[in-house]
Amino acid sequence: MSFEIVTDSSCNLPKDIIDRYGLHILSLRFLVGGKEYYSYTKGEITDLAQFYTMMRNKEEITTSQISSDTCTKLFESLLQDGKDVLYIGFSSALSGTYQVGYLALEELKKKYPERKIYAVDTLGASLGEGLLVYHAANLREAGESIEAVNGWLLENRLHLCHWFTVDDLFFLQRGGRVSGTVAIFGTLLNVKPVMHMDNEGRLIFVTKVRGRKRSLDALVERLDQTAINPSEQSIFITHGDCLEDAQYVAKKIEEKYHPKEIVINWVDPVIGAHSGPGTVALFFLGTER
Repeated sequence: MSFEIVTDSSCNLPKDIIDRYGLHILSLRFLVGGKEYYSYTKGEITDLAQFYTMMRNKEEITTSQISSDTCTKLFESLLQDGKDVLYIGFSSALSGTYQVGYLALEELKKKYPERKIYAVDTLGASLGEGLLVYHAANLREAGESIEAVNGWLLENRLHLCHWFTVDDLFFLQRGGRVSGTVAIFGTLLNVKPVMHMDNEGRLIFVTKVRGRKRSLDALVERLDQTAINPSEQSIFITHGDCLEDAQYVAKKIEEKYHPKEIVINWVDPVIGAHSGPGTVALFFLGTER
């Protein structure tokens, strides 16, 4: 390969895509009851159903960004092998992970001046980040240079649309995204939020609807409004232990647009710890975020 692609576990890409493209994953960490776990371990499959069961049981879950030593160790192992490196990271507005990786690479540039080293803040998360990584991997497979792929990512990252809904406002309230009053009355009235990622990479409320099905339909409506040639796209969907809801969204899109492919995967524990069980998110390229 002409260069190596490094991303982090918040990209939420399924194992077959990670393995197919030889992607390198920096794993973020989470803690349950004081015990530390990694969101991604190469060759292993995390029992995410069990993780979301713990969340439903209201167990205390905290998250931790990656360490500088972990980033440096992976990056340097590739550079020592004579590889150029493109790092594609989790939104800097949601986590310090990208900044840690970026600073590690800046130090390594001094040590390996002959290597090409790039870092891109996706301003995205979950399979929104993952979809940009996926496009980068496909461009590399098509023979594009590291400079060209870096340029494509910078040009298109604000066209990567992220649309989310959640089933339980408690988890957003616990993370400070909504007030306790909003969470209580929203739950009583069966109100579901519809959110997106803005141009700064922050999770923003857009509207609220009544009922779960209506919130899922609202995600598809956003694709209707802004998607660029959806029949020619790869559409990605993530879920927080609610596969049937993700499949409902996928079926509506498939029936209407017949896209090139639809990929469904779990929301990883680090993101899921904040969004909660019942999260469904839709990702695609659009005219604007």
